[in-house]
Amino acid sequence: MNQLDFFYEDNEKSSPAPLAERIRPKNLEEFVGQSHLLSEGKILHRLLKSKKMESIIFWGPPGCGKTTLARIVAGHMDCHLISLSAVSAGTKEIRASVDMAKKIWLAERKKTCLFMDEIHRLNKAQQDGLLPYVEDGTISLLGATTENPSFEIIRPLLSRTQVLVLKPLNYEELKLIIHRALTDKISGLGEFPASLTDEGEIYLIEATGGDSRSLLNVLEIAVMTTMPSDGMTRIIDLKIVEDILQRRAVHYDKSGEEHYNLISALHKSIRGSDPDASLYWLCRMLEGGEDPLYIARRLIRVASEDVGLADPFALMEAISVFQTYTILGSPEGELALAQLVVYLALAQKSNSVYTAFKEAQDMAKKTATCGVPIHIRNAPTGLMKELGYGREYIYPHDNPEGWVPEVYMPESLKDRIFYNPSVRGWEGKKKEVLDKRRQKVKRETHGEKEKKSFR
Repeated sequence: MNQLDFFYEDNEKSSPAPLAERIRPKNLEEFVGQSHLLSEGKILHRLLKSKKMESIIFWGPPGCGKTTLARIVAGHMDCHLISLSAVSAGTKEIRASVDMAKKIWLAERKKTCLFMDEIHRLNKAQQDGLLPYVEDGTISLLGATTENPSFEIIRPLLSRTQVLVLKPLNYEELKLIIHRALTDKISGLGEFPASLTDEGEIYLIEATGGDSRSLLNVLEIAVMTTMPSDGMTRIIDLKIVEDILQRRAVHYDKSGEEHYNLISALHKSIRGSDPDASLYWLCRMLEGGEDPLYIARRLIRVASEDVGLADPFALMEAISVFQTYTILGSPEGELALAQLVVYLALAQKSNSVYTAFKEAQDMAKKTATCGVPIHIRNAPTGLMKELGYGREYIYPHDNPEGWVPEVYMPESLKDRIFYNPSVRGWEGKKKEVLDKRRQKVKRETHGEKEKKSFR
C-alpha cells in the first residue's frame, strides 16, 4: 500500500456513498446553518473574506456540519487539504502529513490544511506531535470534535487554535435539507419521487435531534424501502418514520460534557425548587443511560448542600432512596429517585452549613498554628493536669440549661462566626436561640472573668 493511501479528499468512492455524503455541500452557498459564524461580520465570514488561514477547531454535536465546513474553509483558502480521522490515524500518519505539507510548500508555495476529524481521540503524545508544526505554520490545523475541547485538547494546542462552537441545526434548516435531498436528481433522491407527510416530517426532525446525518440516513432508508402508492410517488408517513427510527436519538455522553451539563441542570432545577424541570432532567439522564446510583449519590449531595438544616430529613430521605435503588434496581428503583427529586425540589432550602463549612475550611488553612485554648485541652497525664490542661473547663451538662457561656475558639478567633442559619424550616426555629446564646457568650466572656466549674 502506498504510504499516502490514508489521505482522502474528494476521490471517487469504490462503493455507493450514503445520501449524507452524496449531498454534502461543496461551497458556502449550499451550506445550511451556523449563521452565527457565517453571517456578514461574524468570525468565520471575516476569516474567509480576508483569506487569512487560521488553525480552527470546530466543536459541535453530530451532524451539524463540522466536517463539511472544514472542507469548505480549506477550499476557499486555496489550501491543499489532507484529511485524517483520529479514529484510525496515529503518529505515523501525522508525520507523513507534515512531510507532505513541506514538499507541497517547496514545490508549489501552497499551504496545507490538515483536517483531523474526531480530534479529541488523539492522545496527548499525538497532540504534542502536532504542536511545533501548527506553531511554525507548516500546517494549518482544522479539527472537528463533538467533545468539549477544554477537556479533550491539551492546553498548548488549544492556545494555538481558534475554537468555533457549532449549534444543532434548527427545524427550518432541517426542512431545507430534506427538501434538497428529495428533489436533487443527481446526488439526492430526486430519481425516486417521494413525499413526506407533515406528521412524518415533524417526527423525523424532532426525533433526530438536529443531527442532519442521522436524518438523511433515515430518509434514505424510508424512500428506498417504500413502494410508490400510486405508481409514481412514495408516501413517507409517520408510521414509516417511526418504524425505521425505532427509538429517538438521545444526545448524551456519560463521560463527556453533556454528562456534566445534565447533572448541573438537575442540581440547579432542584435548588430552584422546580419539581417539573427536576423530573425532566432526571428522565433525560436515565434515558441517556446514566448510572442511577451516580444520580442518587449526587442527590445526597444536593440534600446536604442546598436543603441542609432547613429540612434535616432530606438527607435521611436521600440515603434511604440510595438504599432503595440498590435493593430494587431498574426500572422499579427509578420511581424512588423521582420521589426524591420532587421531595428535594419542594423542600425548604438552606446553604448555611455549606457556606459555613467553606469559610471554616479557609480559616483553618490560614490559622493552622493557632493553639487549642488550654481549658478545653485533654489532660490524660498528671503533668498535663499540673500545667493546667482542662483545669477551667466548665461541664455544660451540670448547668440546668444544658449549656454555658464559654469560648471554645482560639483567642484570636473568639468573635469569628461562620454559621449563619437561615430563617427557613427546622433551621429557622433554632436561629433565635443561637443568636441569644452568642450574645450572652460575648457579653459574659469579654474581659477577665473568674471561671467557676460546676463539677
